[in-house]
Amino acid sequence: MKHPAVDLGRPPDWRAVERVLVVRADNLGDVVMTTPALRALRRAAPHARVDLLASPAGAQVAPLIPAVTEVLTVSASWQQAGTPRAVGDLAAEEARLVERVRAGNYDVMLVLTSHGQSPWPAAHVGMLAGIGLRAVHSTEFGGAVATHWVTPPPVGTHQVDRCLLLLAALGVPPAGHELELAIPKADGVPEGPFAVLAPGGSCPSKRYAPERFAVVARRLAESGLAVLVTGAPKEAPLVDEVVAGAAHPLVTPLGAVAVPELAAVIAAADVVVCNNSGCLHLADAARVPVVVTYAGTEGRTEMPPRTTLAAQVLGNVVPCAPCRQFHCPYHHECLDLDPEHVAAAALRMTGERMTREVALP
Repeated sequence: MKHPAVDLGRPPDWRAVERVLVVRADNLGDVVMTTPALRALRRAAPHARVDLLASPAGAQVAPLIPAVTEVLTVSASWQQAGTPRAVGDLAAEEARLVERVRAGNYDVMLVLTSHGQSPWPAAHVGMLAGIGLRAVHSTEFGGAVATHWVTPPPVGTHQVDRCLLLLAALGVPPAGHELELAIPKADGVPEGPFAVLAPGGSCPSKRYAPERFAVVARRLAESGLAVLVTGAPKEAPLVDEVVAGAAHPLVTPLGAVAVPELAAVIAAADVVVCNNSGCLHLADAARVPVVVTYAGTEGRTEMPPRTTLAAQVLGNVVPCAPCRQFHCPYHHECLDLDPEHVAAAALRMTGERMTREVALP
């Protein structure tokens, strides 16, 4: 039974809305998956300023999102895990964030979350900052912190659809489900066919074993594909381990590049092989064939690629999924995949793409 206070908020007059703050304070891929909602919002309120509150990781992709005017980059306390911090430090940090948000003079705050994430800390910041309309998805009662408390969709709903459903509750019709990024043209990529391989991920439980990624890279290289191995700066040792393990001259590190440049390289690739990570969603938005080693941390229907014409999601069905864990407490059976099968899927997609391109008039 629903709480009597849920789903009572009336949609605003979007023609009168001047400034909107969209909150998506988690990972880069999550921000990419907000782009259909941001596009729909832009069409509903074409004269409004639309700003994005994002984490340092998520903010990196914001320059590629046409609907976003400005980015507030925030290491939000409610998105951080690990060593507890002093209460005084957290209070001072929240006070500074409230003032930053207050300075934006926003009419509307939209708090976009994944299943299991609480929207209430962000909505509380919006309330203290004086934002008149604060919309969230939640199964939990939050009092007056949100003005529009919307029943979330069922567990397993795709992240794109989850975002669009919150907007629909506010009177914003969808404007397509396709991811949208304004990706620049790549410079310095291999002249022949090449693959991008990304062995990283936001946490260890999402990562296919690097020694297996090395086998995948070697098999692709032996088939004639140059392989660029990429990762965030903190993943440089992981990239080096894959390159060294592949031991093939066609397998090289991409090197340190910003997200717009990474997106450009991905858009020029013939295939991308990656974990359930930001590179998955960059490839999906670029409509590049992608093979995903998809861990059981999230449901298989929550964030698979849907925009690209060619994708294969590989992962074993396990009873503990979706676990939402940073570290697998068992033996990572969900990613116990034969690297020969992963490489074969990537090569099959590369051949199919080349066949389609040759057939084009």
